[in-house]
Amino acid sequence: MYKRDLSENYGIKPIRRGAIGHTLMVEELGRRKVNRGEVYVIRFYNRLDETKKGEIACATAGEARNWVEAFSHAKQMADWELTKGGSARTKLNIDNEIDLDGHRPRVRRYTKGIKKLIKIGHGPEMLLRQSSILVAADTPNTYMEGDGSDVVEAHEWRCVRTINGVRILEDATNSKINKGVLIKAVGVVDASADTVFEVIMSLDRHTRYEWDTLTGNLELLDSLDGHYDVVYGTFDQKYSTWWQTKKRDFVFSRQWFHGQDGAYTILLFPAVHKKRPPKSGFRRTKINPSTWEIRDLKTPSSPKVVRCLVTQMLEVNSKRWFTWRNNQSSHFERSVPYALLSQVAGLKEYIGANPTMAFDSPTTVGQESLSDSSEPNDEFEDAPGVDEFYDAIATGSSSSEDDNSDDDTEGNNNVRKIKLKNVGWALAGLALKRSAANVNKEFNLNVPAINIDLSQFHGSMRQGRNEVDSDCWTSPSGSGFMIRGKTYLKDNMKVPGGDPLLKLIAVDWFKMENSVSQIALHPRCIVQSDIGKKLPFILVINLQVPAKPNYSLVLYYAADKPVNKNSLLGRFIDGTDVFRDSRFKLIPSIVEGYWMVKRAVGTKACLLGKAVTCNYLREDNFLEIDVDIGSSSVARSIISLVLGYVTSIVVDLAIVVEAKEEAELPEYILGIVRLNRVKVESAVPLDT
Repeated sequence: MYKRDLSENYGIKPIRRGAIGHTLMVEELGRRKVNRGEVYVIRFYNRLDETKKGEIACATAGEARNWVEAFSHAKQMADWELTKGGSARTKLNIDNEIDLDGHRPRVRRYTKGIKKLIKIGHGPEMLLRQSSILVAADTPNTYMEGDGSDVVEAHEWRCVRTINGVRILEDATNSKINKGVLIKAVGVVDASADTVFEVIMSLDRHTRYEWDTLTGNLELLDSLDGHYDVVYGTFDQKYSTWWQTKKRDFVFSRQWFHGQDGAYTILLFPAVHKKRPPKSGFRRTKINPSTWEIRDLKTPSSPKVVRCLVTQMLEVNSKRWFTWRNNQSSHFERSVPYALLSQVAGLKEYIGANPTMAFDSPTTVGQESLSDSSEPNDEFEDAPGVDEFYDAIATGSSSSEDDNSDDDTEGNNNVRKIKLKNVGWALAGLALKRSAANVNKEFNLNVPAINIDLSQFHGSMRQGRNEVDSDCWTSPSGSGFMIRGKTYLKDNMKVPGGDPLLKLIAVDWFKMENSVSQIALHPRCIVQSDIGKKLPFILVINLQVPAKPNYSLVLYYAADKPVNKNSLLGRFIDGTDVFRDSRFKLIPSIVEGYWMVKRAVGTKACLLGKAVTCNYLREDNFLEIDVDIGSSSVARSIISLVLGYVTSIVVDLAIVVEAKEEAELPEYILGIVRLNRVKVESAVPLDT
């Protein structure tokens, strides 16, 4: 961290510095109020020693995401340097990682009088742009994901109206009389997802008056954490019915998440709050639950064009909706749900009328080559100046090889084409062939397969008899998931998943006072049983659920043959923690349940090692992965919502080892589980 911009002040020493190693963890803490403004905070810490930690405040959510990606990339580079035998200078000592205590008295002197936002630099994406094997491997992941999903969804959306360039669609699969109808407004906005998110989240009255026809004044009542708050508002007077003389007000809660693909999700629920009880002269209204989804659109033909897809979704009364849709009445156009749907059109026009917002970039490219060992410049040691910190990325001078590599990557991106994701019978047949090919590639075929009898394994959660059974688990096929096909690096083609590579043999559902790791070492665990020790390999997934009490959902997957050490799965089992973090992927799918829960959980794959803390235990014939869901404020927020509806939802979880190189493609599903309407109270105590 520097007090002055290094592009203008060469040779100064940093006032704080720290080394990033492979044990670094980064978490987005969301929005935080500082004085009269809002900042976005990220926390970084050493997972082996959480006393070594720090926080960075960013002006926008997009800038925070860039910092997270830069930290993540540096962590991978540190691991790569160590595993490839880098120089002694790059072999970091854990004691030196994230050591931000240096020069603390001087820092205090510099920052003593700061009252405004301390802005932590610009340009972390320069680190991402450096030519390296890691960047080359990750490039396809960020190209043309668009609105793609990793799950085959059951919704069938039908466009019923187009208003002001915004499509109004309904879910045709649930269009039944006397039931609510799920509808959404979809529009393309000429600005980045970061910019649109900031506009939607802003409670500034003057800004909202220019695009929001529904609300009058909005006031923040409470901020529960960085991803959850409660807001009080009033409706515009025109949304009071002719027989109602009172004004209308409402209270709602907001939850928001920033996905690994860069998309934002905002959930709006009706709420109550002690600071705003119903008051005289106002009629308290229960606002319709709704969601916002904001996703950047990447256009190969015009890579510099900044656009995003904005979707607002809500459930409305079917009777009024159908009369309006069929042109039998216009009363719906004077309703609150219609005003909510019109907010997308308002955003589109507001941003279109402010062209500078379309080009607003949260970060700029910083200085490429800087020196750590320069002598301090006394001129700037005590100068008052503007109190800002700047980041510096110390790299060697770029070679011609590096430059050519970057150019080639960009050129390849420009010529890639989008292909439709067909989920028909032809791809289903390919999935079956691919599954057989993966068996040959991942397992040692010289050893005969053993027979795995599920009746010999008993977990605390019972296996379901059929798909309508409750409080149980089943093992569905992988056809409901979309994974990377053989040509993914060329065309981003995803195909339906085949049968899982490993067999689900049991599920445990535990409750305990404190989270428990290394469950596989427990003497009563399946892994430690006589029959468990005879299996060639067992993958244990321990999903640690934060609540009161804490819970653990433990999944046991078994192989009937020894794993090929040189295969992707073999390298994952015996690889480094950083390698596992970069490949351990979970794809969630809410098969049945409340639509708001579906939108919160989403349908995109998540690299768990980047989202939460994962600890690994490799011994004998098993690998245990302890997934600490409570280590992320975002994950905690989502899981608390899911637990509220858990008895009424059916959820599928697919585990995938992400393929990043051509030799590793096509991907395969490592294991699947379906959880059918699980009861929280059915969890059994874990005897420790």
